[in-house]
Amino acid sequence: MATTNPTEVQRGPAATIKKASGWFIAMAVVFIVLGLVAIVEPGVAGLAVSILVGWLLIFGGVAHLIAAFSGGGAGRVIWQVILGIIYIVGGYYFLTHPLLGLGTLTLLLAGIILAEGILEFIAYFQTRRESGSGWLLVNGLITLLLGGLIWAHWPSSSVWAIGTIVGVNLLITGFSRLMLGMAARKLAS
Repeated sequence: MATTNPTEVQRGPAATIKKASGWFIAMAVVFIVLGLVAIVEPGVAGLAVSILVGWLLIFGGVAHLIAAFSGGGAGRVIWQVILGIIYIVGGYYFLTHPLLGLGTLTLLLAGIILAEGILEFIAYFQTRRESGSGWLLVNGLITLLLGGLIWAHWPSSSVWAIGTIVGVNLLITGFSRLMLGMAARKLAS
């Protein structure tokens, strides 16, 4: 029968946390580097996103086609097959025409950002008497400005919008993971 040393048991969770936080920090550095690359080369990052969306649509289409034959009646089968074909055709379009796909994604992004800005304004007016509600107004103004810039400069905004936003997202994700990993490492010590 194996016995364990009591000091190893006490160091076990701390050592595990320290090791896991090391991986967390390494992952954060990768996110930061990818974010910086995407910000420096937003067109390349945008094309990568467009190609990724194409592959995701194709995989989604295959999943719909597989789900079509899992039963549920003729109506369900027909709808699943139609959806699968639409997904696959859309994915093929994104893969064979990534620049046009990037333009489509950019226009969709502009619409989503404009809608978010409008919702932020609505939220501000509903909570304007509450403390801190001014931040909703500031967020709404900046969001509308960003969405308006993307929309007004479309299709030329396709070159920078998606890649830059993805880059900033990766950068912020990397920094937040870095801070969490460092806090976990400090806690383990």
